[in-house]
Amino acid sequence: MPVDNVRLSQPAKDRLTYLKRTTGITQWNVLCRWALLLSLKDPSTPLVKDIVTDSNVEMTWKTFAGQHGDVYLALLKQRCAAVGQEVSDENVARMLTVHLHRGIGYLGADKQMATIEGLVDAVVAL
Repeated sequence: MPVDNVRLSQPAKDRLTYLKRTTGITQWNVLCRWALLLSLKDPSTPLVKDIVTDSNVEMTWKTFAGQHGDVYLALLKQRCAAVGQEVSDENVARMLTVHLHRGIGYLGADKQMATIEGLVDAVVAL
């Protein structure tokens, strides 16, 4: 299993705390799933930088991914292959961290996404 635990940076936690208040979605994992999909939807490569996962928000892969863990894992592996990275456990874990944090940044940057309707529109819009 390439990912055992999912950890967030303090800035990511702060953005999600705001979103929890404004959307009414109370679970970290639900918001993180939205963030991951939003980032994976963007075909550009995230700016690669070191992300310090220094917050107290941590969840197991099972909690993060729920019953669709195989789908999320396949999407991450596909992205690794698409950008020419070896599909290794380390690269898949890094891809998750980078895309999760970029997606959280997207969620926190757009005021429209402060509602459930805005989140749905952002992820499913063509």
